[in-house]
Amino acid sequence: MKQILLGVTGSIAAYKAADLASTLTKDGCRVDVIMTRGAQKFITPLTLQTLSKNRVYTDVFQEDDPSEVAHIALARKADLLLVAPASADVIGKMANGIADDMLTAAVLAVHGIPRCLAPAMNTWMYANPAVQENLEKLRRFGFTIIPPKEALLACGDYGKGALADVSDIVKVVEECLACGGDAL
Repeated sequence: MKQILLGVTGSIAAYKAADLASTLTKDGCRVDVIMTRGAQKFITPLTLQTLSKNRVYTDVFQEDDPSEVAHIALARKADLLLVAPASADVIGKMANGIADDMLTAAVLAVHGIPRCLAPAMNTWMYANPAVQENLEKLRRFGFTIIPPKEALLACGDYGKGALADVSDIVKVVEECLACGGDAL
């Protein structure tokens, strides 16, 4: 059974993480979910726990098992890291080695496995040179970037920034698992 570490960040597209977790679980994967504080404003941990059938992690300082450090243990047992949706904030943290929450700490600890991220944000945020530079940096670090699609966004703007379709994200995950992806 493949183990997916799914990071969910603060984006209106966080509700689509429920479909991702459900689809990957039904496809026979174990899905461990880490949610940022922002993600929890859009969707509850209970939703993702119910669909993944696993505990959802939200706090880097909550250590239920004294024999292990949770973010390190999750990184060690994962076969693939997927951050979807990936907000501009978390993309910037990931690109610059900032580990100030459960998700970014786990991302820094992940090694030797494929790492994918699917950005989702406003068109102008996505096009911002700082975000594009951070995405390019993550590409150089070996991340597979699943590009957002062009659509009418929640804010009313039309353009590139909407989370890729769940089926497209799952396809990339399957391809990365099959070939091993760009592992560190």
